[in-house]
Amino acid sequence: MPQNRERRIAALRSFVVRLAPIALLVLIVPVTPSLAQAAGHVRLKITKASLFVGGGVGSGILTYGGRDYPFRISGLSLGVAAGASVSRLEGLATGIRHVADFAGTYDSVGGGGAFVGGFGGVQLRNEKGVRIALQGPRAGIEFAGNLSQITISLRK
Repeated sequence: MPQNRERRIAALRSFVVRLAPIALLVLIVPVTPSLAQAAGHVRLKITKASLFVGGGVGSGILTYGGRDYPFRISGLSLGVAAGASVSRLEGLATGIRHVADFAGTYDSVGGGGAFVGGFGGVQLRNEKGVRIALQGPRAGIEFAGNLSQITISLRK
């Protein structure tokens, strides 16, 4: 029995000696931002009115890299839409390399409805490759299934 124990200890030491250089390498090699691109968190409030052609304005906050960036949003939609609503949407923005990439013109396809209260969602993508997926509650009377073009501008 003592011989088996000594063999196990020797095997364990050998394993630790082989593993140590790999562990050291993992600790030394830095992770670059291009390899570990973080997603941003988006919160916004938008007010819309529509009857086939609609418009909306709003504002929000992008939280990215530990900082908050306020922004404005405006847009135009075409499709099957009628009513008026206020939406508070929340979600993630991905594909951001620089905060300035977040600003731009987004195309979207979305839908949802509200009769006093409801729920909606939208997927957005801009010319710089930033994608935003949002969802949240709506208040008002609205039915929508449309294509939209939305402009986001960062506030200074």
